[in-house]
Amino acid sequence: LPLVCPNEAANHMRIQGGSTGWVGPVGPPLTTCSGYKVISQMMIFMISFVSTVFCGHLGKLELAGVTLSIIVVNVTGLSIGTGLSLTCDTLISQTYGSGNLKRVGVILQRGVLILLLACFPCWAVLVNTEPLLLAVKQNPEVARSAPGRTRTAAFMYQLQGRYLQNQGIIWPQVITGAIGNALNAVINYFFLYHLELGIVGSAAANAISQYLLAVVLFVYIWVRGLHKATWAGWSLDCLQEWGPFIKLAIPSMLMLCLEWWMFELGGVLCGVISEVELGTQSITYQLVVIAYMFPFGISAAASVRVGNALGAGNVEQAKLSSKVPIICALIIACFVGAGFGATKDVIGHIFTSDQDILQRVADVLIIFPFAHLADAVAGVTGGVLRGAGKQLIGAFCNLVGYYFIGFPIGISLMFAVKMGVVGLWAGLTVCVFAQSVFFVMFLYKLDWKKAADEVRVSILKTCDYQGRAQMFEGQDAQKTPPTLGDVTCRSGPHCR
Repeated sequence: LPLVCPNEAANHMRIQGGSTGWVGPVGPPLTTCSGYKVISQMMIFMISFVSTVFCGHLGKLELAGVTLSIIVVNVTGLSIGTGLSLTCDTLISQTYGSGNLKRVGVILQRGVLILLLACFPCWAVLVNTEPLLLAVKQNPEVARSAPGRTRTAAFMYQLQGRYLQNQGIIWPQVITGAIGNALNAVINYFFLYHLELGIVGSAAANAISQYLLAVVLFVYIWVRGLHKATWAGWSLDCLQEWGPFIKLAIPSMLMLCLEWWMFELGGVLCGVISEVELGTQSITYQLVVIAYMFPFGISAAASVRVGNALGAGNVEQAKLSSKVPIICALIIACFVGAGFGATKDVIGHIFTSDQDILQRVADVLIIFPFAHLADAVAGVTGGVLRGAGKQLIGAFCNLVGYYFIGFPIGISLMFAVKMGVVGLWAGLTVCVFAQSVFFVMFLYKLDWKKAADEVRVSILKTCDYQGRAQMFEGQDAQKTPPTLGDVTCRSGPHCR
């Protein structure tokens, strides 16, 4: 299998007079890249999935404990690191599409420094996991069994993955993910059944596996020389232009976190009701994430394709790359939703044998197909927005959708109507339907030519101009934006 997705390599992205000669079909490259991305993201998710399965068969208390542990880590760590790394979906894909290869390495360096700094406040929260859980009225026994697990390595793994993904290189993540998951299963089994460390042993196995993922992927990149085209060594340039990076990183993070935190907050609220409701939410959430991997893979591929096309100034390719993923996501979501609905009475046995939890899982999965269909559309259109650099719109929509529509409806059904976890998912279903409609309408009205011009302005601002630079900043900028060939970039010939 190739290391890069078809037609995504740099030699297919040369800019000639402000447009690209690469206008290959969207379908085959999209499905290939999204397929690889689904597998690679599944490998990342399986780390916590395996821990949940192992702990779920230890008992109801252990399942609740690992659920709260994952919630705390996701809310205060993984969601933030992943959200910040999503900045690369815009910056690297657009820069790579413009042909400015060495600038990609500088963006990566900048991302490494910013994400490392973001680790410190996350650590401060994670070391206080138990007091925080007790403060929100969780069961003391469950709170005590929910160890905080630092995931610094997860930040770096996500960043390395974005660095490769936005150049069309996906396969290394699949290989390293498979290695990490195999080791995670072995370590979990050894810690839980031989050393009898319980949930603490599972947490340790999870942390070790996260570090292995990051280290193995780094070694793979270095040994195979996947960095050579875009890496010119550490540069002082990485200490500059933090403002534009953070300006894009904050909406990227919020776009993801506002959605992610809503699901995790639902777990906390279920924990207030009972251990059964918390266990149900944990299992349902794991299944929903597995199902979401398919539209998420398409979303990631769409983000890269749209970003590459806009960076190359190819408006028609960008428009086409925004339509095909939505159709693909709808078709796949219909099959996935139907599959989960048909197996609602048996699929929960993977996690637990508790009959009360199994029945509640089946109740939630009745409404899941409808939620998944809308969530698939919202997820893929969100990926298109990231590729176009419109994260702020996505963040605002997620804020309104989840916290002003979905959450009020869900919490009312949970407590006032006494529907519990089923009420939570009913509220979330209403939310994702509203989101999907808004995102589709926004993309329908989007001025793609203006979006392409904005991308070129952003790219050119990273260059040292000669001659036409001052004209570009003046009146001519609004009439005919110069092509990248009209300026001289400090990154050298790769800018052309």
